[in-house]
Amino acid sequence: MVLAFAAAYFALEGEIKRRKLQLDPYTVVAIVAFAGILGAKIWHIIDTPADRVTADTFKSFGSLIGWFRGGFAWFGGFVAGIAALLIIARRNGINMLAMLDLSSAAAAVGYAVGRIGCLISGDGDYGMPTTLPWGMRFPDGLVPTTQTCGQAIDALHPHGWPADCAVHPTPIYEFVAGVLICWYVWRRGTRAVQHPLGPGVITGEFLILFGIERFLVEFIRINPRILWGMSNAQIAALLTVFAGVVLLIFARRRFRNVDPVHKVLDHVIQHGNQETKPEYHRATPECPNPERWRMFDTMTAEVEVLDFLKCLMTTVKPNLVVETGTFLAVSTLYMAEGLKQNGSGKIITCEPDKEVFAKAKEKIDASGLKKFIDYRCESSLETKVTGTIDVLFCDSLPELREPEVRHFLPQINPNGLILMHDASSHLKTVREAAKRMEDEGLVSVVFLPTPRGLVIAQKRAGRK
Repeated sequence: MVLAFAAAYFALEGEIKRRKLQLDPYTVVAIVAFAGILGAKIWHIIDTPADRVTADTFKSFGSLIGWFRGGFAWFGGFVAGIAALLIIARRNGINMLAMLDLSSAAAAVGYAVGRIGCLISGDGDYGMPTTLPWGMRFPDGLVPTTQTCGQAIDALHPHGWPADCAVHPTPIYEFVAGVLICWYVWRRGTRAVQHPLGPGVITGEFLILFGIERFLVEFIRINPRILWGMSNAQIAALLTVFAGVVLLIFARRRFRNVDPVHKVLDHVIQHGNQETKPEYHRATPECPNPERWRMFDTMTAEVEVLDFLKCLMTTVKPNLVVETGTFLAVSTLYMAEGLKQNGSGKIITCEPDKEVFAKAKEKIDASGLKKFIDYRCESSLETKVTGTIDVLFCDSLPELREPEVRHFLPQINPNGLILMHDASSHLKTVREAAKRMEDEGLVSVVFLPTPRGLVIAQKRAGRK
């Protein structure tokens, strides 16, 4: 059990570090361990009347040790552990479902290692008799595979088995299954760190996998059947699967209703976007290797595109740049760096979402580039600009890109540039809008083959 909690500690510590949470993994594991042991013992006592506390139980310290030495029900520890995690989450101001998500890998590896304790103690968690070459015997176990075990097996198999038969080493099976579940959950956690994933999704998947594993292994266990040919552990496992399915449906539906911009904003606030990661946009005919590009988050242009925007500023030296969709002002600041090198120019950037705008404003104010930026909390289609626009960079909602270009087109310098992000052949909306405006004779278009696609255009009217 100590090794199980140690394994859980390291898994939880790694998860907390990569999610950048202010939590002490040692405290979390200690509290959950205590709650789990107590819950497992209480559940076992309720489920096994012969092991209930009597007046003589605590007469000596030796009796106390004996009482805690064996007889633990996994479901009781599981429920008590979840309850402890929810209390910890509430006290630390962490989303309760997110707390369960980050603990799932630790729970899986802790359970797996804990099963090895069941194996070496021979406490009756082994399975039915088998003739397979890896069958094992536990003649000196806490529950020996001798006549006592034989009687328990006879109850399930009326034809009987030899008292010294080998049995399925089910703890080893569960160890392997637990490690695989931990691996899967850890990979899902990696995805959650890279880009938004609904709180509770990982926990729902963990509960389903864990419940299925426990349900299946019970078919070759020696536990008595109590209802419809199922053991109490199988009934609990089915309830676990059911809870996982309900949670998964709830978490996915709830997350779908969150505004896409706020999904990314909440993710960036929790995990930060200072570290780049490989672009994970799907491959397209024009860009078959997107993983060669880098990205901060799913809303901000790729790092290479940001560098291109900065270089564009120093190359064409615009006096007025208009950007739609400020988001967290990453692209704004890259372009402002270019204007700073020029020593002149201004960016007008607009963001309609007040919460997002507040974060962007905070970032711009602290950047030292504020003199080059005019930030506005308003819709792009309501933004009024005085003068001629040398560069228009559209990076707001995809469905707004075409209306934005049409809105600002009369003020765009004939020799200026129009850029629209998210124009890959997979995303289509922006790409088709650019083609439509080209077909109308409004602009001339070039598609840069970046992972998410970038349109570079110039208006035709007035161009020499």
